[in-house]
Amino acid sequence: MSRRLPAEWEEQDGVLLSWPHADSDWCDDLERVEPVFFEIALQISRFERVIIVAPDAEALTPRLRAAGIDSARLSVVALPSNDTWSRDFGPIAIEADGALKLLDFGFNGWGLKFASDRDNQISRHLAAAGRFAAPLQTVGLILEGGSLESDGAGTLLTTAECLLNANRNPHLTREKIVAEMASLFGVSHQLWLENGYLAGDDTDSHIDTLARICPNDTIAYVACDNVEDEHYPALSAMAQELRAFRTPSGAPYRLLALPWPQACFDDEGERLPATYANFLIINDAVLVPTYADPQDATALAVIAEAFPGREIIGIDCRPLIRQHGSLHCVTMQLPLGVLA
Repeated sequence: MSRRLPAEWEEQDGVLLSWPHADSDWCDDLERVEPVFFEIALQISRFERVIIVAPDAEALTPRLRAAGIDSARLSVVALPSNDTWSRDFGPIAIEADGALKLLDFGFNGWGLKFASDRDNQISRHLAAAGRFAAPLQTVGLILEGGSLESDGAGTLLTTAECLLNANRNPHLTREKIVAEMASLFGVSHQLWLENGYLAGDDTDSHIDTLARICPNDTIAYVACDNVEDEHYPALSAMAQELRAFRTPSGAPYRLLALPWPQACFDDEGERLPATYANFLIINDAVLVPTYADPQDATALAVIAEAFPGREIIGIDCRPLIRQHGSLHCVTMQLPLGVLA
């Protein structure tokens, strides 16, 4: 069976979101974070469908319509959830012998750091409710969407810190995980970063916070230029790795350095994982997290260089990083043909 993991920039049906609620970690921050979700949903709905899971769909739906979201592009499904990180519990779409299939991996709250029992069932509930046109296959492996980047042509970019972490699949060696990635996603060219992290990140260095594959053999990556910052050594080492990576044809990748935002901290003084790499690619646009930072404009310009012809839309994600994620983390794109 031939398999392929589509690139994020390929045509999409829509994007999955999980709405924040009072029985989640957002309980004390709903007034700050809900406007961010409304803005993300609104911008997605300008270009494609948005499917939202929420514990109280009946109450949320009129609020979404009042926010200007086109009803024809909106689906709200009543489902319980632990949290909002759709990237990591949502289904991962592949092509198997040319037909779409959804893979439902196990989600264990990034190594049992947080409750995940409800989130781990969301993909199955959506499939049972007839929301998907593609079949859903349960896979007996712990894996999150934020840990994978694909160019849609056989190359996978990931981090060793996440995929080899003992809190995910401790029974598997590196060689076995490499083999699983090749078998599940049909990838023949795997690029594994050994360096790179963000303080305040709960995911064990998800690739979507650090480096992103873009069209035309391009990688956009976070670059720390402040030698006094704790991240400088690790991110400098990561940049060296990226410079050494080669495409399947043996050419170096075109590298685009994303700027380094000023350090953000929570109310207790803990550093938060602000990153411009956590952008979402949708039909004809890219949604980019911003942080009311002087570097926001530079980040938007760099991403515009990676995605010519797409509208580049900044969304203030300062409330999101208070729970240690950003824009890409709360979304999961669904390729064309996935949604019923």
